[in-house]
Amino acid sequence: MSIAAATQDEFDVDYLIIAGGGGGSSYGGGGGAGGYRESALSVSTNANYAVSVGAGGGGGSTGGAPGVQGNSSSFSSITSAGGGGGGEYNGIGGDGGSGGGGGMAESSSISVAGGISSPTTSPAQGSSGGNGVAIAALNRSGGGGGGAGATGSNGSGDDGGAGGAGTASSITGSSVTRAGGGGGGADGRSTSPTGGTGGTGGGGAGATSGVATAGSVNLGGGGGGSGFGATWGTGGAGGSGVVILRYPDTRTITIGSGLTGTESAASGGYKRATITAGTGNVSWT
Repeated sequence: MSIAAATQDEFDVDYLIIAGGGGGSSYGGGGGAGGYRESALSVSTNANYAVSVGAGGGGGSTGGAPGVQGNSSSFSSITSAGGGGGGEYNGIGGDGGSGGGGGMAESSSISVAGGISSPTTSPAQGSSGGNGVAIAALNRSGGGGGGAGATGSNGSGDDGGAGGAGTASSITGSSVTRAGGGGGGADGRSTSPTGGTGGTGGGGAGATSGVATAGSVNLGGGGGGSGFGATWGTGGAGGSGVVILRYPDTRTITIGSGLTGTESAASGGYKRATITAGTGNVSWT
């Protein structure tokens, strides 16, 4: 933080910081939602505060590759961790804001663990991913990615695990659910395979082959995992994060170069700034 003027007033800013969601695997688990943090921070007028909005992680490419962890988002000293990528074939889910789902298991004697919410801050930023399983050679499914509000579901043979639900916030003046986990993929050679549903709050749905659904932009949802049909599938990319700031309507924000964002009109005694991309500084007068 650098001082831009000698005269300063302190006031509180409510924040919601959501990181980019993790990408789903090409043959396994759904991506975990981006880390979710909501609280308040005391700031001063005429001072710069760093803001960064994380992009979602890429989906696993063909060949059973894992999903990529999402990128972190931050406001001043507060950081939310990117969601964990979905695990590949027989591979555990990645750790992150919420953990990615475990990959499809090699055999019925194995349960492949989902990733955990890490770092383990208090309060936690998210939930763990579900486990990947197998009930026969071609009856495999990945676990759902964890969401901000609930753990991802385990795979269940032919069906990919559902992504964990996100969490609702009314920081913008209306209730919106964000940071849902991605659904797990299912083996497209099974009798009646079904990809896991995406978690409420922007989680992408899993698939049995082809390209799984991406997590929703600016909701930090995890991407869906895919499977193997005639060809390898491709995991869905994680959704980008967002930083939302609420402050007294007597204040005006300056959103600096490098950031994409808008300030709302005053409502209920507050203004809100929604920052959807980039890295830069904000300040208030």
